[in-house]
Amino acid sequence: MDITIAVDAMGADAGPIVAVEGAVAALKDKEFGSKITKIALVGRQAEISSILGKISHDTSRLEVVDAQEIIQVEESPTLAIKTKKNSSIVVGLDLVKRGQAEAFVSAGSTGAILAGGTTIIGRIKGIKRPALGVLLPNSTGGHTFLIDAGANVDVKPEFLLQFAQMGSVYMESVLGVKNPRIGLVNVGAEREKGNSVAKAAYELLENGTLNFTGNVEARDIPNGAVDVAVCDGFVGNIILKYTEGYAKGLFATLKIELVSKFLSRFGALLSRGAFKRMRKRYDYTEVGGAPFIGLNGLVVKAHGSSNAKAIKNSIRQCVKFIEGGVVAKIGAMSSQNLKEEDE
Repeated sequence: MDITIAVDAMGADAGPIVAVEGAVAALKDKEFGSKITKIALVGRQAEISSILGKISHDTSRLEVVDAQEIIQVEESPTLAIKTKKNSSIVVGLDLVKRGQAEAFVSAGSTGAILAGGTTIIGRIKGIKRPALGVLLPNSTGGHTFLIDAGANVDVKPEFLLQFAQMGSVYMESVLGVKNPRIGLVNVGAEREKGNSVAKAAYELLENGTLNFTGNVEARDIPNGAVDVAVCDGFVGNIILKYTEGYAKGLFATLKIELVSKFLSRFGALLSRGAFKRMRKRYDYTEVGGAPFIGLNGLVVKAHGSSNAKAIKNSIRQCVKFIEGGVVAKIGAMSSQNLKEEDE
């Protein structure tokens, strides 16, 4: 399989060094590196080449695509996409549109990536709204796919149904979860809970063919109650940001308590391995980024504070997504939906 992945070298808060180091590390990774044909680093050529000159890398599988402009997070996303045609985001997305790359990874402006993904790459036919999906670790040792995590703050019931369908395809194709359990995020588990949109979405999901288990409260998501948690982007982004903040706060508090007394320090030393494994499970850099699902190509949004490890793992996620044929499967699902609507 020919896999070319474009990486926005200018999007991360730390500058192009994290994208360059992440791309080089991805190509060298024993698990998935050999599956990648080429990585295209998109951004200011002189800056990227300067960094590459100090790092050992495979020149035949790593190229630099020049893009002099940078879209800042404070800019209007739609206006920036229209006016900054030579930005790293626009050029990277255009590579996917023209079939020169199968995926695009960026830690840049979320709004610009979403706006550009929709207008440049375009939606899969029949998909009403693409959505951001995020893998959240749960207590079972696996992950729950949260969709939408911030792309659509206002939704209709049919949007939530499609989010559930796309999330189901993702979990089955990328993570190998058979017949994923779908839960609709709500303020209560009872069928009649929620606003009018939630109630209508519940009915659509209940009458569909997915493994819909009913409403799920936010407190049950970390326990692995469902494989796919479906909600609008407003709720999803709050869940995501709270989870990130709570995890950081929890580990910080735990560290303070463990060093406060001698016996605690001794216990911490004995449990060092367990704490290290736990921290790794809740480290967002292990997952990488959030796929923007429903487009005619793959776009992965990495965290603005991403380091090289996060970029590398975002690239790894791209490989799994492409190998799973997620875009084609969602396209087939959407075509079937349109056919059923016409009948």
